[in-house]
Amino acid sequence: MILLANPNTNAQTTKAMCAIAARLLPEVQGWTARQGADLIHTPALLAQAGDQIAQLQPTQGCRGVIVSAFGDPGAVRLAARLKIPVIGIGAAAAQAAGAGERSFAVATTTPQLVKGIDRLMKAHAGQGRYLGCFLTDGPTLSVMKDPALLDRELLDAARRAAAAGAQAVIIGGGPLAEAAQRIDAPCPVPLIQPIPEAAALMRALT
Repeated sequence: MILLANPNTNAQTTKAMCAIAARLLPEVQGWTARQGADLIHTPALLAQAGDQIAQLQPTQGCRGVIVSAFGDPGAVRLAARLKIPVIGIGAAAAQAAGAGERSFAVATTTPQLVKGIDRLMKAHAGQGRYLGCFLTDGPTLSVMKDPALLDRELLDAARRAAAAGAQAVIIGGGPLAEAAQRIDAPCPVPLIQPIPEAAALMRALT
């Protein structure tokens, strides 16, 4: 069994992310944070989520953990405790995006998390060239509540990233996983989807 840990408190989001991961992995089990917010969108919420993830106690038979929030909260601390693979979707996406020395960027809805995202992307880009975050327009929570608006804004951000030289664009957010699938076809450059990338890496490791 692979545990997909959602540091957000939205169980529906967990279910959707598990369904995406299950296309690449057998026996995916979801875990949803009990404290925090439906959507992690501030550094304080990310830190709170990291503390919860770091203390996770996977059940017997768990072969790996996917930390399914883009900032990878608590992933490093959890990996230090466990003897099974722990993969953050942000790190997995950066590795995939930077492969072949590509230039890449992140399209996301969370301006307050940009500094942390930048650090994470640079740490895991390999030989790739990270160009930064391209943000959706409007308040994070308002954009997230309207799927049609979210799709338009993310696609616009991806197109701006491509115009700036990105050869690939990561959709930066676990809760953005379904939107990433919806805008994949019209995106002008390869779209990197963090959950499938993390699932593929976990499959290779387990």
